[in-house]
Amino acid sequence: MKTVDIREAFLEFFEQHGHTRVASSSLVPANDPTLLFTNAGMNQFKDTFLGSDPRDYTRAASSQRCVRAGGKHNDLENVGYTARHHTFFEMLGNFSFGDYFKREAIAFAWEFLTGTLGLPPERLWVTCHISDDEAEAIWVEDIGFPKERISRLDEDNFWQMGDTGPCGPCSEIFYDHGPDVPGGPPGSEDDDLDRYIEIWNLVFMQFNRDGEGTLNPLPAPSVDTGMGLERIAAVMQGVHSNYEIDLFQALIDAAAGILGVADREEKSLRVIADHIRSSAFLVVDGVMPGNEGRGYVLRRIIRRAIRHGNKLGASEPFFHKLVKTLVEQMGGAYPELAKQQAQVEKALLGEEQQFAKTLDNGMQILEEALDGLQGEEIPGEVVFKLYDTYGFPVDLTNDIARERGLRLDLPGYEAAMAEQRARSQESGSFKVDYNAVLRLDGHTEFTGYDSLHGEGTVTALLRDGEPVDSLGTDEEGVVVLSNTPFYGESGGQAGDTGYLSAKGVRLEVTDTTKATDQHLHHVKVLQGSVSKGDVLEAQVDSSLRQRTRLNHSATHLLHAALREVLGDHVQQKGSLVDSERLRFDFSHPEPVTAEQLKAIENRVNEQVRANTPVTTRLMGMEDAVAAGAMALFGEKYGTEVRVLSMGVDDFSVELCGGTHAERTGDIGLMRISAESGVAAGVRRIEAVTGAAALAQLDAAEERLDSVCKVVKGTADTVVEKVSALRAENRELEKEIARLKQKLATGAGSDLTAGAVEVAGIKVLAANVDGADAKSLRDTLDQVKNKLGSAVVLLSAVNDDKVALAAGVTKDLTDKVAAGDLMREFAQRLGGKGGGRPDMAQGGGTDVAALPEVLKAVPEWVGDRLS
Repeated sequence: MKTVDIREAFLEFFEQHGHTRVASSSLVPANDPTLLFTNAGMNQFKDTFLGSDPRDYTRAASSQRCVRAGGKHNDLENVGYTARHHTFFEMLGNFSFGDYFKREAIAFAWEFLTGTLGLPPERLWVTCHISDDEAEAIWVEDIGFPKERISRLDEDNFWQMGDTGPCGPCSEIFYDHGPDVPGGPPGSEDDDLDRYIEIWNLVFMQFNRDGEGTLNPLPAPSVDTGMGLERIAAVMQGVHSNYEIDLFQALIDAAAGILGVADREEKSLRVIADHIRSSAFLVVDGVMPGNEGRGYVLRRIIRRAIRHGNKLGASEPFFHKLVKTLVEQMGGAYPELAKQQAQVEKALLGEEQQFAKTLDNGMQILEEALDGLQGEEIPGEVVFKLYDTYGFPVDLTNDIARERGLRLDLPGYEAAMAEQRARSQESGSFKVDYNAVLRLDGHTEFTGYDSLHGEGTVTALLRDGEPVDSLGTDEEGVVVLSNTPFYGESGGQAGDTGYLSAKGVRLEVTDTTKATDQHLHHVKVLQGSVSKGDVLEAQVDSSLRQRTRLNHSATHLLHAALREVLGDHVQQKGSLVDSERLRFDFSHPEPVTAEQLKAIENRVNEQVRANTPVTTRLMGMEDAVAAGAMALFGEKYGTEVRVLSMGVDDFSVELCGGTHAERTGDIGLMRISAESGVAAGVRRIEAVTGAAALAQLDAAEERLDSVCKVVKGTADTVVEKVSALRAENRELEKEIARLKQKLATGAGSDLTAGAVEVAGIKVLAANVDGADAKSLRDTLDQVKNKLGSAVVLLSAVNDDKVALAAGVTKDLTDKVAAGDLMREFAQRLGGKGGGRPDMAQGGGTDVAALPEVLKAVPEWVGDRLS
């Protein structure tokens, strides 16, 4: 069976057994700060297992795309060198949310493996948790599985997604590849070898582990299973390595063809074939190469693939060319991949080109480090800096070191890497205790769509993150209400502020956030005290809410205008909407031109002037998508969604739970204030609306008036006046450059007379009055040419700083290096410098020491020669 057929057979089997087929969720977990990437099929059902996200079905089946290349689950370094490690894989899974449990889950697995797929029962092996007698009994008594082929394990048979969250004992199913392959069954001394391979894990979700490590029973026992598609495909296709299945062979063949590699067994081809899947799908899900978080992991994956391509002889960008083959293999199951093929190719090509420049920069840094190297070992700090700051692969640094008879300080590098990991963990947002909010009671009903005023009962209070019974005057904390008009920050819209009050009690709400199904009012108690069970009047700051909702509505119009002007490839990659401005990040491969920005702004304002009603409808998710509603990046939606429509002929139709204007005309005016790049393939537009837009126009007019006064012109003549001044300034700059060049030429002629002879070599150290950095270099070249064979150090003083230029003629660089000369004397002037053996630059700040420093140069040269 081909991989695509196995995937479909699995989903069809469970559909026939009452399961709802659910599409794969994004690789970027929605509203889950505990995960870097989606790493298991159950991620999208996490809140469902916890009981806070009920679905209209109790059985589900999916083929979930997963990435394990960062954070706790990280297989990156093993990829390509083992038979089954991947950065990207597909997890087939069937799920029960309080419906069936162990007996049915085991029966389904057995029927699919031995019935649908036709695997011989005698080739299967089973494990159960050491405490789970019930599961073992089901296998033996219900299925008739031989007890002697069941292993009872401890930690290996207890599954959890992270340090906190849903978890429980599990039963794993292994496939025996036969006696010709070394290895023993699970639990034996040699179970880490390749004969017995896990193909399916049946997790019996019974508990929720909190931040203290306590196992709390789930609302209803559930089932979460996971079967790696690549592993079961290897079994069904009669091969031992995942890289031998049809999907990987197609990618490996494509990579070999592009790179001109004849040997299909090259490990680097495996790395490239694996990495194109994770790289392409991460871009599809909105991740772009960057220097932190998910973007940094993606950058590492792409550059690792490029490095392996270079090892195979690649001399030009190649990685992006594999996207076409990937679409052919997986585009049917994941249409979003096919739809974004062009954007993925552009993003990968851009990173390939950027990495080529990085390699050039890294080589310069490495050369400078080697120039000043003492001994035969490159310090670990240098190796780490090259890797961490410049993306320079450690193995490449090691290759260069070997070529020059050097070695790397690998313990020092590992120590620096360990420090970086510790810093990353300390500052990371992925260690949040997902369950902290579960200690709060109650559910919040949001009433803020219709009113900015309301009344609610206090259901929970927090102080310093811990539940309390009351908050007193001047204390700060969190209040949870049964009902609230306060909008909790989500979907890019900032949370509301305002006041909560009762007789003798007044609390200022400084922010409102959301946690699962509760609104958290961050408060400071101004008067009195508040306790659980109190009834409070809630009043939202109407001025801030009004400005915020106008900006939010304008964001939707902006999104639609961007797609209309730039193309359908534009997708939202993030947004921020508050009372002052709106910020919108979107996918686009290049800067937006001034003409395009003006067209976008005009299109939005046309819709504003049309003054059409802004409408919202509650619909089923499938109906909303069928009606053309766009889902926003990073948002999590239930089965019922709010569909927002605005503009002429439904100019914008999107899913959105935020607050909005009543009519587009309420926005008044939108002005784009900035456009910039935030990552490869991602642009950002900032804009203002209403009164803020008018204030921006007033400020621009004031600046124009100021310029008119300076150039003694009017609004009609200011452009010509400024252009004339600029032309005049350019001519003056050219004249200054000519004069400096003439000065340098004359200085060069005079300076050579001051050269002294040291051990038969001419040495010149002198100051050049009135020279800048460029003319100093020109003078250096003239002096070297005139002297023919010499060591030269020249200085120039400008703005209380000393500029230095050192030069050594080619015939002497094996005796004296300009870089060494520069480092020594720049340091004596309180500065630094460096460069090549024949030319170096630097500077210092100790102007008073310059005369003595110049006098010391001949002696230093003499010492070097001796």
